[in-house]
Amino acid sequence: MSARVFENPAALLAAVGESFGPTGWLAIEQDRIDLFAEATDDHQWIHVDPERAKDGPFGGTIAHGYLTMSLVNRLLPELVEVRGVSMGVNIGTDNLRFLSPVRAGSRIRGRGELVRAEEAKGGVQAVVRVTVEIEGVEKPACVVDTISRFYPEN
Repeated sequence: MSARVFENPAALLAAVGESFGPTGWLAIEQDRIDLFAEATDDHQWIHVDPERAKDGPFGGTIAHGYLTMSLVNRLLPELVEVRGVSMGVNIGTDNLRFLSPVRAGSRIRGRGELVRAEEAKGGVQAVVRVTVEIEGVEKPACVVDTISRFYPEN
């Protein structure tokens, strides 16, 4: 499925409540988990030791929660595209929850909902709630409200 296209930032204001997605599937392999561990110095065995993790609570290694959350930035362009902007800025997130572990070898995808949009400091600030689903798992991996500000072209 392709992204929901907004021709300019102001178009977001009329779309509150719309849902987007899903994105394509993204594989979460052990090498991606290991690279994240290296980047963050989080080498906990449930993430990086497949042998030990086999006997752990998840039956194998799992992705760091913050890895899953950081991949939301990878999924967002497949959900929403705002045209006619001079720049877009990530403002932050709200209401982050990790609901299910993402096992190494799983695939994830995202769904979005525009929960809020308002004029802000010469642009439009939008809150897109992203739900990260795991293939074959009922509960999502995480749900997070992303906050972005889009500035129109001059």
